[in-house]
Amino acid sequence: MKKIYFLPILFLLFGQVIAQEKSVLQQLDEIAIIDQKVMMPMRDGVRLATDIYRPKGDTPVPIIFSRTPYNFNSYRDGELTTRTLQSALEAVEKGYAYVVQNERGRFFSEGEWDILGTPLTDGYDAFDWMAAQEWSNGKIGTIGCSSTAEWQMAVAAMDHPAHAALVPQGFGAGVGRIGDYFEQGNWYRGGAGQMLFTTWLYSTQHDPMAPRLPEGIDQEDLLRLQRFYDMAPRYPRVDWKEGLNHLPIQDIIKNVNGPKGIYEEMITRKPNDPKWFEGGLFHDDMEFEKPSFWFVSWYDVASSPNLALYNHVRDNAKDPKIRENQYLVIAPTLHCAYTRATDNTIVGERSVGDARLNYNELTYAWFDFWLKDEKNQIKEEMPKVQYFTMGSNKWQSSDTWPPKEAEMTTFYLDSKGRANSRLGDGSLTKKKPSKDNPDSFKYDPMNPVNSYGGNVCCTGNAIQGGSWDQQEMELREDILVYTSEVLEEGVEISGFIESKLFLSTDVKDTDLTIKLIDVYPDGSAYNLDETIQRVRYREGYEKEVFMEKGKVYEVNMTPMSTSNYFEKGHKIRIEVSSSNFPRFDRNMNTGGNTYDETEGKVATNNIHHSSKYPSSITLPIVKK
Repeated sequence: MKKIYFLPILFLLFGQVIAQEKSVLQQLDEIAIIDQKVMMPMRDGVRLATDIYRPKGDTPVPIIFSRTPYNFNSYRDGELTTRTLQSALEAVEKGYAYVVQNERGRFFSEGEWDILGTPLTDGYDAFDWMAAQEWSNGKIGTIGCSSTAEWQMAVAAMDHPAHAALVPQGFGAGVGRIGDYFEQGNWYRGGAGQMLFTTWLYSTQHDPMAPRLPEGIDQEDLLRLQRFYDMAPRYPRVDWKEGLNHLPIQDIIKNVNGPKGIYEEMITRKPNDPKWFEGGLFHDDMEFEKPSFWFVSWYDVASSPNLALYNHVRDNAKDPKIRENQYLVIAPTLHCAYTRATDNTIVGERSVGDARLNYNELTYAWFDFWLKDEKNQIKEEMPKVQYFTMGSNKWQSSDTWPPKEAEMTTFYLDSKGRANSRLGDGSLTKKKPSKDNPDSFKYDPMNPVNSYGGNVCCTGNAIQGGSWDQQEMELREDILVYTSEVLEEGVEISGFIESKLFLSTDVKDTDLTIKLIDVYPDGSAYNLDETIQRVRYREGYEKEVFMEKGKVYEVNMTPMSTSNYFEKGHKIRIEVSSSNFPRFDRNMNTGGNTYDETEGKVATNNIHHSSKYPSSITLPIVKK
């Protein structure tokens, strides 16, 4: 009798083992029609390489569309890869067609590549083609992180009727001008160049002299060729800790024998160059009328402009229904690392606890509602904003960002004129100082403050992102340190952080940097966010206004953002300096172009703080 009872269990276990032994491709082949290397035609005749995975049967289905500059070929070096297949399997199991496409000029796609996949009409034409297929129900949702997300906003502004919903994740490289932010796709922050694109383009841009497949190859030949050609160049590894030091900046990729490409042209563009407004970036004068589920992370390179875009759509969409159908998740992770959170998530070297969230469940519920017309409860059950507060290490919810309970509270910089390093006398106080005792430091562009952790992406081995103890860095004399008294009760700071500094200097132009820090009772000082301002752009990015020696100037810094609980016994700290390299390029203090300069000047920079010059930081303190 015992054998009879055990047999069903044995058969069940045996069946599970067999299922586990099946490859992803075998599982997909059982339930899906696989149609790879479909060459989708654009309006100018250029064809884009597209892989399509759709459920077997005759019932029309909605489409989840991922468009990317990255290599999704099923074979690498003759070996089958499963990452794209796994995403396709999950989508098909849930009743969707999964379509992934390379931007023009990338890998098997024809045409010439530009950094944002221009012309913008490629996205619109792809929607046209997919919506017209007999297996399509006419509704398309877009999804992707980083460069697979950045194209979505500008194409959404074209308002294709089949484009039913978006899930943009880590999407800052698609944000051009939004309010106070002239990022131009993360190329700038506060008018200073972000060096991430130097390293990213080294391994992304195709050299125009590199071999390409001839145009017009048919699908049968492409399917055969994809097994042993993945069209991916093999770029030698570069030590970017050393490589990014090269001057002039415009020759960095050339100096490491990298590919020629669009970098050499883009590095010469200033923040308001007309070319930024011709490509695939989304700017705040464009309409946006699509329901969207946005994903941002605290230690990403563009959390603040991403949050500003979320608010922009909620405030400015013409259709009230669209304004109300914007949802947001803010995770305490690095760039595109949402799903890698664990029950003890460590970002840099700081533990933020259990930062997991049911991302896939939420995403598919979102698509089910908009693409399948399922009457699920996603909109009723999901808050408009889900954000993770570090320090207290918990998920919280709000109807807005920042939370309505946040009250802007100003802290003033003060010292007796010796705020240099954490051993100095700099303080943060709610009382405006009466007497001006300016703090002075030397900024030498040949010896800049090194980036240590931070809100970064894509810089190779040059910077390790996240939250790291800044104590050793704070011993530098060219870092001014201002610290509050020990907190007598815990304080939550959640929202945008504003700051202004009053500067005098002996050079025409320089940079100002600021960093927000949570100081623990043992002295550990963990960075939360950071920003920079190139002072020549203090009056706007349409013009350059240089300084006169000795004159005091008000400099409003590009806003930061975070959500952090400063526990009782902690301190609030900011660091002020003039460099954060190599996250940002070095200002050579000459008033020159920066990108073509090889020599700089040492600047003597003075931060003033008094009733006349109220240098300050304004924090969004949440009242509970």
